Amino acid sequence: MMSDSVKQLVDMLLKKKLTLSLAESCTGGKIASLLTDIPGVSECFKGCAVTYSDASKEILLNVSSTTLAQFGAVSAETAEEMANGAMKVFGTDVAASATGIAGPDGGSDVKPIGTVFITVTNGNRTECRGSILKGSRDDIRNGTAKSVIRMLTDLVGEM
Repeated sequence: MMSDSVKQLVDMLLKKKLTLSLAESCTGGKIASLLTDIPGVSECFKGCAVTYSDASKEILLNVSSTTLAQFGAVSAETAEEMANGAMKVFGTDVAASATGIAGPDGGSDVKPIGTVFITVTNGNRTECRGSILKGSRDDIRNGTAKSVIRMLTDLVGEM
């Protein structure tokens, strides 16, 4: 169950005295909402920037306009800059980002609906994964949130 995996992540962060921040686009704050359902999370979760537009990615997270123009908002490059931006803005030990196309519109032949990029970083180690998720808008957003929690758990577990 999703709440169990979120609680496991929060417990690991608390035990290791690590802080976390997020940068969300296609998930629209869903991951932050899952985290804040867990009592005591304020000890480790410092904040989330929901940057749905390109302008907000640039202004709030310092994503490069060149990156956005060259690779697009839905790209590994943008996801990495979003995560790095969140870590810097919130001053955390760990950060994650999610950007993608949840649908039902907005897809293309190159980046179909369901295209998602997730980055997790601790400053020394950065991992970015791209995937194409299937299903409804909710399915894509929920699948992205699950993947972020899983990737963060793996990263924090190695720290």
